[in-house]
Amino acid sequence: MTFIPSAASVLPFLLVLFAAAAAVSFLLTPPIRRVAIRFKAVDRPGLRRVNTRPVPRGGGVAVAAAFVIVTLVALTLNALFRLVAVPFSVQPLDLIGLLVGGILAAAFGVVDDYFDLRARWQFLGQVGLAAIAIVCGITVDFIANPFGGRQLQFDGIVAVVVTVLWIAGMINSINFIDGLDGLSSGIGLIAAIVLGFISLTTQVGPSGQPFITVLCFILAGSLFGFLRWNFHPATIFSGTSGVMFLGYTLAVLSILGTAKVAVALLILGVPIIDAFWIIVRRLVEGRSPFSPDRGHLHHRLLDVGLTHRQTVVLIYGICIVLGILAMLLTGTTQLYAFIGVLVASGFVLFILARGGFEPDEADDFR
Repeated sequence: MTFIPSAASVLPFLLVLFAAAAAVSFLLTPPIRRVAIRFKAVDRPGLRRVNTRPVPRGGGVAVAAAFVIVTLVALTLNALFRLVAVPFSVQPLDLIGLLVGGILAAAFGVVDDYFDLRARWQFLGQVGLAAIAIVCGITVDFIANPFGGRQLQFDGIVAVVVTVLWIAGMINSINFIDGLDGLSSGIGLIAAIVLGFISLTTQVGPSGQPFITVLCFILAGSLFGFLRWNFHPATIFSGTSGVMFLGYTLAVLSILGTAKVAVALLILGVPIIDAFWIIVRRLVEGRSPFSPDRGHLHHRLLDVGLTHRQTVVLIYGICIVLGILAMLLTGTTQLYAFIGVLVASGFVLFILARGGFEPDEADDFR
């Protein structure tokens, strides 16, 4: 891992933007919480829920607002003072797709937080968000060949399908892991920071991608400020607005960054792997992959005796280790590392699941 020569000069700008985004989301969260309580957009206790009292949803609105506001300020400052070079690969329409798509993702999530939409409508919303990205020119046109050699190119309908699968898959991965206080927001924070640091290295090219790092650090700051209210015991949940926004934004940033999917798989290994094994187990049992149950990794860890905070911190630690691997490894070794983690996690989940759990009645597909 080699940082680009300009990395040190960019760092003060990154820290200022991180702090600004954290401050905005920190200040916006309490009033948004009051609005959620007023409109009774709350997450009520249930058999699969870990919260023992109603907790307002919609905290993702604060994260999305902080990201959009600080990004617009950063773009304005950058246009005036040329603090960070904007790569040719990132066009104005790409930024429109990132910001407008993120706003619509949060807005759709607000609707779901209030009306508790069925899974099919949530999935259609995810496909619609992917369509917005595609219309703005954000597609997975290529990924690095994990076995070495030339890049794997995607054209036409193949690129469209891959992009839809990637964005919808990312949103659902975040959704599946969003079961404990501060879990999804903390994982998103770690992922954004790691992806930002990777974009400052020669791993993504001789000059790196400091502009992508700027966007990643703004996202990280937005999540950090919100985490103050979302960590256990949470006073507000991110809700579907947070899941949709975070999944969409991370998916788009990983597409705009040349690190692409191979690195993102390691950075977001825990939610992706958890989602993969959950879907496999449900299909083997003859159930819908979206049917709810108490079989996620975080549920298993709670059931073996870990406390709420211990479980969250342990998963944070796993994500940090995977993030470090993403920064240190390249090409084939990244693929091997991900496959190794996938197999190992499947074995661990199998051991933890020996007691067996029956699906519970629920109104969403987490």
